[in-house]
Amino acid sequence: MSTGTCGINCDVCQLNLLGTCSTCGPGNSREAAQKLAAQTRILGNTCPILACASVNRIAYCLRDCHSFPCDHFRKGPYPFSQGYIDMQARRRREKPPAWGPDHPRVTVPADYWEAMQTKDVVTLCNLTLFSPCADRQLLFRFLQEDILIDIKDRCLKRRSGDGWQKTADPLLELVTLVYLIRVDAVYPLGRDIVGPQDLKEGHFFRGPHALQVAPLLQRYGHDIDGFKKTAAYLAGEPLDLADAAFRLRPFPRVPLYYLLWQGDEEFAPRISVLFERSIEKVLAADAIWGLVNRVSGALLAGPDTPTHAPPPLARNGEV
Repeated sequence: MSTGTCGINCDVCQLNLLGTCSTCGPGNSREAAQKLAAQTRILGNTCPILACASVNRIAYCLRDCHSFPCDHFRKGPYPFSQGYIDMQARRRREKPPAWGPDHPRVTVPADYWEAMQTKDVVTLCNLTLFSPCADRQLLFRFLQEDILIDIKDRCLKRRSGDGWQKTADPLLELVTLVYLIRVDAVYPLGRDIVGPQDLKEGHFFRGPHALQVAPLLQRYGHDIDGFKKTAAYLAGEPLDLADAAFRLRPFPRVPLYYLLWQGDEEFAPRISVLFERSIEKVLAADAIWGLVNRVSGALLAGPDTPTHAPPPLARNGEV
């Protein structure tokens, strides 16, 4: 592969076309090992970015490493400018844009918060396993973090220090409100696990409304260990299915099942998202699509903190 672990595409570089320089390849590739050996032999040193990726079995830093942008990029003389590094760090702290099935940007109708004003908090908590809080607030566990629903202030909040701060997460807000407005019974868990096509509105999940799993396949199709680590970070429960499978809980009583079959030289990777059939009692098809999209986004984003320790910085210099 001609794209280096740092993200530089050698296919569009004249040095590669002339044979002056070869590609480093992904950090977990044979090309990377050969490049590191050549650098050590010729220069007596290696590129710290490539060495770090090789040690940690990272294919591409920008896509696969939760430590990016690290000091290897910040303190090294290349490959990116400080402005680019700062932009990457800033935008990775932001929540990704929320799009609906037909690609409009998600907004939360005011009517949904109006409907919540009439709901009894204790009853909702009994039906959902959310926790009641003071002054018409509910607390629930979304994957690995606590989310506060403030009915009075009409917003979701996340922990900030010792308190709570309003958060802009429109897709999660919309799906949460739809769930709380529609839930009317306690449905059994662990029964009748089905795929999207098996739901009553299964026709919805075709064509442009198919579940967006392609980014997950691109990220984890050949990195099953990375998938396992990220799913575990999101409080996923491992299952003895596929090559790797986890039960993830965006809501305590609404689990999603992610099954991954790793790709190899013969077969392309595959991923399936399954549900308990009771999900269609509380969420319409477009809301199910949104919930899967939000959870898949969390799987792509991964941990908020580095998952590995990079080796010490090597000596700066051209390699």
